[in-house]
Amino acid sequence: MNTELLEALNILEKEKNISKEALLEAIEQSLLQACKNNFGKADNVKVNINHETCDFNVFAEKEVVEEVLDPVLQISLADAKMKDTKFEIGDIVNVEIKSKEFGRIATQNAKNVILQKIREEERKVLYNQYYEKEHDLVTGIVQRYVGNNVSINLGKVDALLTENEQVKGESFRPTERIKLYVLEVKDTPKGPKILVSRTHPELVKRLFEAEVAEVRDGTVEIKSIAREAGSRTKIAVWSNDTDVDAVGACVGMNGARVGAVVDELRGEKIDIINWDENPALLIENALSPAKVISVMADPDEKAAKVIVPDYQLSLAIGKEGQNARLAARLTGFKIDIKSETQAREAGDFDEYYEEEEYTEEAYPEEYEDTYEEISSTDEEIPSEE
Repeated sequence: MNTELLEALNILEKEKNISKEALLEAIEQSLLQACKNNFGKADNVKVNINHETCDFNVFAEKEVVEEVLDPVLQISLADAKMKDTKFEIGDIVNVEIKSKEFGRIATQNAKNVILQKIREEERKVLYNQYYEKEHDLVTGIVQRYVGNNVSINLGKVDALLTENEQVKGESFRPTERIKLYVLEVKDTPKGPKILVSRTHPELVKRLFEAEVAEVRDGTVEIKSIAREAGSRTKIAVWSNDTDVDAVGACVGMNGARVGAVVDELRGEKIDIINWDENPALLIENALSPAKVISVMADPDEKAAKVIVPDYQLSLAIGKEGQNARLAARLTGFKIDIKSETQAREAGDFDEYYEEEEYTEEAYPEEYEDTYEEISSTDEEIPSEE
């Protein structure tokens, strides 16, 4: 048993997570390369390695001939008979090659082949390890600033947080631990290149998955996310279990769960709303915390007209239009927000009431004459407020 080689391979397999099979393959290739360097060719050279004991032997297959013209490929009958008297002209003889007798250059080249294989396998292992984390959440330690970019250590490899993927105004200290979203993992000759982000909307989703068990197990789904990194995020959630409140699960007791996410995002405001298949209700929820009088949504045009009380207009639009902008991204609808006064002046209120249907449930038969009289007048129908 080749104890030293076996021990060395076990250490490499444990420390670098490189399979013993790959290392033995590298040794085999290095021995073939050494033979080629030593003899000028290695087409007839075979390497046998016992994967259990790591014992190996190298031999050349030589043809038995009367007159040797190429000593690398041929052996004389007399020499063959010395190995075994049964050999005849035309037979193939396995002649053992003593690898210890190789010259310095051949040995150095064999060593380089093994080292190259180890580097390739190590790079492949790292790439596969982090490729599995693509589009997922990772924790890294801030190393240093490289220009405007930040180098983040993820353990066995460094990731790059580019300026475009940083939250405006956010700064980091060396050795600080931060959570990041893995955008892309590229395989390069120098090892895996990992691009991470602090601005991607999926970062918020992954943080909620980490904090909220119901989101992690699929009981609560995050249907849509709209984010302006560093300022505000809106998420729409839906519960697949009628006994579970989707918003409550994400907020947590005394706001503990959403608070943990807000802390990781350094104070970014997060609005959590209920998802609804009805576009009008979804848009109304998305404009929270503003109160809404009416929503007229056109699913085909992906457009909606929203009427809010006069005193709620600025809240519905938000600072620099942020609330309305995030609601539009969250729902996928182009949203036109008007105050109650603006809607009356534009005639949108009339359009709203024309679309209302008088049902027997809402208007019993005994009042039929009354609403015939109302509909025949030119008076404006009063608002629900």
